[in-house]
Amino acid sequence: MMQDMNASSQRPNIILVTTDQQRGDCLGVDENAPECLQTPHLDELACQGARFRRGYSECPSCLPARRTLMSGMAPAAHGMVGMRGSAWNPPHTLAGELAKAGYHTFLVGKLHLQPRGKLFGFNHQLLSDAPYDVNDEYYRWLSRTHGMTDYWPGLGHGQDPNGWDARPTHLREDQTHSYWCVSQAIEFLQYQRDPTQPFFLNVSLFDPHPPIVPPAFYYERYINRETPPPVIGNWAVNDAPPRRKGMSTSSPRVHLTEQQMHCTRAGYYASINFVDDQVGRLMRYIIRNGLSDNTWILFTSDHGEMLGDHYRYRKCLAYEGSARVPFFITPPKKAGLANNVVSDEPVGLQDVMPTLLDIAGAPIPEACTGRSLLPVLRGESTPIRSVLHGEHAGQYDYADGHHFLVDKRYKYIWYSQRQCEHLFDLQEDPNELHDLALEGDAETRLAPYRQAMVEILRSRPEGFVKDDTLTIGAPHHCHIPDLHGDRFYPYL
Repeated sequence: MMQDMNASSQRPNIILVTTDQQRGDCLGVDENAPECLQTPHLDELACQGARFRRGYSECPSCLPARRTLMSGMAPAAHGMVGMRGSAWNPPHTLAGELAKAGYHTFLVGKLHLQPRGKLFGFNHQLLSDAPYDVNDEYYRWLSRTHGMTDYWPGLGHGQDPNGWDARPTHLREDQTHSYWCVSQAIEFLQYQRDPTQPFFLNVSLFDPHPPIVPPAFYYERYINRETPPPVIGNWAVNDAPPRRKGMSTSSPRVHLTEQQMHCTRAGYYASINFVDDQVGRLMRYIIRNGLSDNTWILFTSDHGEMLGDHYRYRKCLAYEGSARVPFFITPPKKAGLANNVVSDEPVGLQDVMPTLLDIAGAPIPEACTGRSLLPVLRGESTPIRSVLHGEHAGQYDYADGHHFLVDKRYKYIWYSQRQCEHLFDLQEDPNELHDLALEGDAETRLAPYRQAMVEILRSRPEGFVKDDTLTIGAPHHCHIPDLHGDRFYPYL
């Protein structure tokens, strides 16, 4: 066991655990969690610190969400407001600022930033953006350790990398991506980290992102349980073709049979249960090796998964299934902070970087738009913000481009390309079943949120606001051309 020297014992260690495509309600302690779902290790961690049940991905798809998390900047600030990749040269990164502050920084798993292979401030990384990528560390490990040299061994199950179909993986548990990530994290802690420095460890898991292929034990656990059906709002339109009419398994609009949806949800919950047990492995190592007394943990996901709710699948939307993510911070006991804190403060991925820098005692760059969340753990009453803004350019359909606002109780959604608004009371209606924008007093209810959106978008170069009014049809593309020299990517 590696012994810590004085330098590391005086400064807190930090572990950031991120999953991919995990819904905010898919945490056992969440008030809206499925009864069948088991996440005991994550639940325990969440109850030892502060859990944010209004945690959101400001641009809910992989690339922009990860830019937001790693830069501490809102999507409009870092220039990427949709799912189109390009080379990125940010003015600062979470790992880079922590490295400057004297931290040994290490990533294992998914980074999903471009250009691929750039360290983005990490001292070292074992990069694996997907379990089916033949050009990364996980594939090399499968080849070297398990003799798997066929093309795309991680796709030997035959499932679509973005699909709703589910089945058990063809791999053993100890050959899976999540198991590998946690094993490499433990190896870093045990053998590779510098004991004279505090460490920043980012364990970035690909699960429960499709393909939905959990280990057989977990799949069998959930396929034999009752899973909840999708929720369908009074505003939702079923415009998907029936499955037997040729719909792709990766279609963002779904019309599945009850059995098909049960298989999908069973596999998805099983994948999260497996992730939970892997986090349990990591925590047992931390506790048994004396690291828990000086280690902070932040857990979140890059975005959620619609999972059939409102006839939709995948992500990129503002609805709870897609945009809300699990989000909690667990301090060491010696920090003397309150535990089992549940907050309705609207927070986002842009808050991860300033929070972790605050924990480390490192300066927060002025360009960060996010806020430190430590005041919530300290019991301070000052709000983090009054409202959180998010957006996503149309991904599967250009007309789906939207902006959204979330406060402690309500969510407002404005579609930038069509005449459509939603207003949901998340306190009374967490599943977004009843659209208040359809009710008789809608104009009165919508007015303050429209005005708040006007103030946020007023200076945007696309022209979302004209004559002090939200204007339908302004260009809403994946990149904002005026910022940081980014290439302009129109919708394709």
